[in-house]
Amino acid sequence: MSNLSLPTFADVAAAAERIKGYAHRTPVMTSRTINEELGAEVFFKCENLQRMGAFKFRGAFNALSRFSEAQRKAGVVAFSSGNHAQAIALSAKLLGMPATIVMPHDAPAAKVAATKGYGGNVVIYDRYKEDREQIGRDLAEKHGLTLIPPYDHADVIAGQGTAALELFEETGPLDAFFVPLGGGGLLSGSALATRELSPNTRLYGVEPEAGNDGQQSFRSGAIVHIETPKTIADGAQTQHLGNITFPLIQRNVDDILTASDAQLVDCMRFFAARMKIVAEPTGCLGFAAARQMRDQLKGKRIGVLISGGNVDLEKFCTLVSQPA
Repeated sequence: MSNLSLPTFADVAAAAERIKGYAHRTPVMTSRTINEELGAEVFFKCENLQRMGAFKFRGAFNALSRFSEAQRKAGVVAFSSGNHAQAIALSAKLLGMPATIVMPHDAPAAKVAATKGYGGNVVIYDRYKEDREQIGRDLAEKHGLTLIPPYDHADVIAGQGTAALELFEETGPLDAFFVPLGGGGLLSGSALATRELSPNTRLYGVEPEAGNDGQQSFRSGAIVHIETPKTIADGAQTQHLGNITFPLIQRNVDDILTASDAQLVDCMRFFAARMKIVAEPTGCLGFAAARQMRDQLKGKRIGVLISGGNVDLEKFCTLVSQPA
């Protein structure tokens, strides 16, 4: 791991300049109801209102904007359950290059449709039987494409860290910060920004209860691989952390927490009913963990990153209409 070049805060700051004018500077929202419920001051960084509906646009655009002329001409290939797919497809369109995206057969229909709508050439695979990473490598080799993975890439991580950078620019130092965790691109990027701009913040990664590979890895000190978890948080159905994201998380994160599917639905319901925003299940991970920790958060200033809002409307309605 020592020979890997890990990104730094300087890379996050450079990414912020690169994506300026392309990525939205998303709003930071508050809720009096939540402040009362937690007895704390809570700031929500709303990446569900980012271009293509998730933070992934930041890392994808930062990575693709650094391509050489030859790389741009050949194009990019990526594998993703949905948000990275859309982010790569949209970024490629904006930068005038072809994009091939490897997506699971059971990816949300809205995410597949949006990826195709941005001009992406979608290749379908079975996430429970096939290896998307190998499919991506094979396509890259066969067609001379540049593979941009969804999280384990220095430029992607630096781009994702710009969301936290913007949050701290608006709020100043915070006591705690809750960030969703799948493969770790968002969390490791957020960690770089947090340790630079608010070094004393307690930083928590939050993943689905059914897929706690990050928590196992964090506590054992080595990357743990799991089977694809069955959870409604499709953006966090990863099987392992990355060789770049893991050391950054190990070094900079205070703990890894989990949330159940039922807790995620409860948070989706709250966001829709009280704050009038749509958040996908994965986007609610941080909020769900903060609610579980209310006793430790009293009187504190808290950041919660809502990572995305890409959920099929039919599924959204079914989930939030379930009895609480």
